[in-house]
Amino acid sequence: MSDHGAGRTATGRTGRRPGTARPSAEALPFDPSEPLPRLRRELDTGPDGLSAREAARRLAVHGPNEVRRRTSAPFWREAAGQLAHPLALLLWAAAALAFVADLAVLGWAVLAVIVVNAGFALLQERQAERAVETLARYLPAHALVVRDGRPLTVEARDLVPGDVIVLEEGDRVPADGRVTEGGVEVDLSMLTGESVPAERVAAAGLLGAPLLEEPNLVFSGTTCVEGQARAVVFATGDRTELGRIAALSQRTGREPSPLERQVKKVAWLIAAVATGMGVVFLVVGVAVGLPVTDSLMFAIGLLVANVPEGLLPTITLALAVGVRALARKGALVKRLSAVETLGSTSVICTDKTGTLTRNRMHLRAHWTPGHGTDAGPWARALVRAAAECTTVTRDTDGELHGDPTESALVEGAADIGAPVDPARRDGRRQVLFRFDPRLRMMSVVQGPEGSGTARVVVKGAPEAVLERVLPGSDREAARAAAQRLAEAGTRVLAVAIRDLGPDEETPARRQDAEVGLTLLGLVGLYDPPRAEVAAAVRRCHEAGMRVHVVTGDNGATAAAIAREAGIGEPRLEVVATSESLDDDELDRLLVEDDAEIVFARSSPETKLKVADTLRAHGRIVAMTGDGVNDAPALHRAHIGVAMGRSGTDVAREAAAMVLTDDDFATIVTAIESGRRVYDNVRKFIVYIFAHATPEIVPFLVFALSAGAVPLPLTVLQILAIDLGTETLPALALGRERSEPGVMRRPPRPEHQSVISRDMLVRSWGYLGVVSAVLVMTAFLCVLWRAGWQPGDPTGEGTPLHSAYVTATTATFAGIVTCQVGTAFAARTDHAALREIGLLSNPLLLAGIAFELCFTAALVYAPPLQRVFGTAPLPWDVVLLIGTFPLLVWGVDEARRARRRQRDFSAGAGSSPPWSRRKGG
Repeated sequence: MSDHGAGRTATGRTGRRPGTARPSAEALPFDPSEPLPRLRRELDTGPDGLSAREAARRLAVHGPNEVRRRTSAPFWREAAGQLAHPLALLLWAAAALAFVADLAVLGWAVLAVIVVNAGFALLQERQAERAVETLARYLPAHALVVRDGRPLTVEARDLVPGDVIVLEEGDRVPADGRVTEGGVEVDLSMLTGESVPAERVAAAGLLGAPLLEEPNLVFSGTTCVEGQARAVVFATGDRTELGRIAALSQRTGREPSPLERQVKKVAWLIAAVATGMGVVFLVVGVAVGLPVTDSLMFAIGLLVANVPEGLLPTITLALAVGVRALARKGALVKRLSAVETLGSTSVICTDKTGTLTRNRMHLRAHWTPGHGTDAGPWARALVRAAAECTTVTRDTDGELHGDPTESALVEGAADIGAPVDPARRDGRRQVLFRFDPRLRMMSVVQGPEGSGTARVVVKGAPEAVLERVLPGSDREAARAAAQRLAEAGTRVLAVAIRDLGPDEETPARRQDAEVGLTLLGLVGLYDPPRAEVAAAVRRCHEAGMRVHVVTGDNGATAAAIAREAGIGEPRLEVVATSESLDDDELDRLLVEDDAEIVFARSSPETKLKVADTLRAHGRIVAMTGDGVNDAPALHRAHIGVAMGRSGTDVAREAAAMVLTDDDFATIVTAIESGRRVYDNVRKFIVYIFAHATPEIVPFLVFALSAGAVPLPLTVLQILAIDLGTETLPALALGRERSEPGVMRRPPRPEHQSVISRDMLVRSWGYLGVVSAVLVMTAFLCVLWRAGWQPGDPTGEGTPLHSAYVTATTATFAGIVTCQVGTAFAARTDHAALREIGLLSNPLLLAGIAFELCFTAALVYAPPLQRVFGTAPLPWDVVLLIGTFPLLVWGVDEARRARRRQRDFSAGAGSSPPWSRRKGG
């Protein structure tokens, strides 16, 4: 479970106590830390509770005891907002242009893309509401309350401040209350993340203690696992801890992912370039004497060809592929953009229990008087006695059921060679005194085994048990040993015994049983890190990321777990009281220092403050968690990651990704997948940008020559290239495998554009210019071979018209073959093609085969020849353009080889700079 205990948040009429952190808007009207008589006066209640009439009046004043969610906007308004999104407006324009150009199929396809994307966005916006609705399930339907001096069952939503509630084993606490009688053990794991139940008794509070650590308070949604108590309600509904978490979840709205923001910029850039080119070419075409209709059609062709209709589908496909791959590896991604966001993550903030650890106690250490930590018969006697003082049961399948601490003792006894069978244990048991949270002990009287005598066995907190041992015991040595075990990250229990004489009666009262004890020793129970965590953390470090621990546990225990998991590179800093940190200290710790940090004793607000500080300094934050208290931070982080098995429903609803196997290592797999997706988006952009140059240069040649050189392409041929032959290879690039070294690169900055200067130089300069030179060479060669000279007429009915049609066909086919070379070149950014394999992307090979077949059909099929203005190409022209893929790819491969050599030299023979780790 998650690890966060909330800091002191209550304020009341007596003023704020030290360490308080709750904003005044959320301040409680009653301070539960006040002395009980004063609190009762403030609540105007007593031991017999409220009257039914007063309870009804207060219900009208305070409202129902339920988690309420804010009213959402009407569905039609949310849908209209998504359909009027800037990127959606761009696609609306693209669809309109497609219909103007008489490309109805394309127009309808773009409209379908608009609807699908709007649907995804609407589903994402509903996540916060679902998380809050799930919170409400933690409240019980009914509660046992004392009204008019007698207990009666009422609906939990009708509870009000001042009500006296009765809590028994198995009950779910219906509201926040202060224990006034008796004592209970409460499972607070949904709020604190700690698997060990907490004791709550009618006692004075602890000055300055966090609210969730007060020994006399219980909280709505938690479960009583043992004991019986009465409590006076001081907070209901939105004023409870559960309600406060729901309010935090609703206030932390989801922001666009880095890729979503960059896609908008790319779309607007391409649209601006396409629009500008269309307008300029329209004016220039008319100025040089091109008919207005032809100039208009050419401008429309450029616009439709360059508006990125395929950008969103290609990105969606790449993300969907990542989602499916991660699902097979144990991660359920609820939002497509979360895949890419993980890939850009620079900091992971993780909780401890259940995420770094297994959330399962086991016996790790023992100490016996006179023998210390040495093993031997004394150690077996210690652990066996501890296992006998338990109440866990074993089912027919051999599984233990009950308190996880006691299960660990029974399993530990078997491991050390002193097994205890629960059934035989219970058969010998004469008396059971259950765990008393006020005494912090439990005890049993076990009947004689063999020729022995009956024995009292006591197990509990060291400070409680040591007070009851005989004066001759070395109490100081035991206390020092308990401190050492606690600093090693273990939960320490003391075990003591008293053998009953043959004529001694079995004690009927615990005060008669738990006296005159002999200390057997101490046991240390440990919740170990998951086996795969250390390797996963190491890979995070290799990928240039930092890993911080934000936990409600104490600093010593959390630091021990962090070090064992490999967290703390280059050093580990522990913040013992995270609630006391101000913004300047957070800035220093998270940004200026190079340490990895353990934030101990943290509240949900601490997680939010840590995430906001990192975000303010440009870090991409991934936040793990699985408790109810983690929901606000999971919702606020760039990417929230919840545990699927041990996590709560609230955490899973608030998160963008759920680890179905609770495997921390899956996060690293997701990071690699996210980086691959981002790289593939850039490859797609390089691919489509590279074809702009060979399509624009022919028109520039026509315009600058004042028509002396005829147009090397027709409008329909351009559309056939950009809307026909280009599509499938572009989609296939979204399926490309990770490039070598992808997990040795530092995380990219949050504001780094998906389009870089190097990409533009590569696509427009190297790939584009080479392709333009090649296709213009093919066009002019065909014309010159037919006897053409600049200025000769090539219109229909002239002697050179047939050669001109063949030449434009060569230009068209040449651009397509250059696309093949560009596709292979775009597969890698740094590495050589041989490192990823020439045939390793079968979808790309299929896409290339399709575009070649499609081009052949346009060139050689008579019906298509008449539509697209093409003609059959001679075999020598086919051989000429057949060399274009190799030439285009070869030039780019040579450029990348020079770059690799330069990077290698810069790294003085080590790994190149782009693969070396930098601070995240």
